[in-house]
Amino acid sequence: MESVAHHARRKVCINPMKIFVRAKPNAKAASVEKLDDAHYVIAVTEPPKENKANFAIMEALARHFGVSLSRIRLISGRTSKEKTFEIL
Repeated sequence: MESVAHHARRKVCINPMKIFVRAKPNAKAASVEKLDDAHYVIAVTEPPKENKANFAIMEALARHFGVSLSRIRLISGRTSKEKTFEIL
């Protein structure tokens, strides 16, 4: 279980978390769907070319968890729809 401290309506992750994402690039609308604590379906409007969709997913995760983009790392799945991210 991860530790999360709440500061001024922001979630700050104290321990690194692994997040498993099913990516949906080229979606009509962007969305973040939480399946459970570690699994998400993230739809982005960007295409899966030149890392655009990966970057958009990282931005969506940063907004969802209330952390800076620099704290999101893509661990695996750069060219796959099944991705693993780490939130520092």
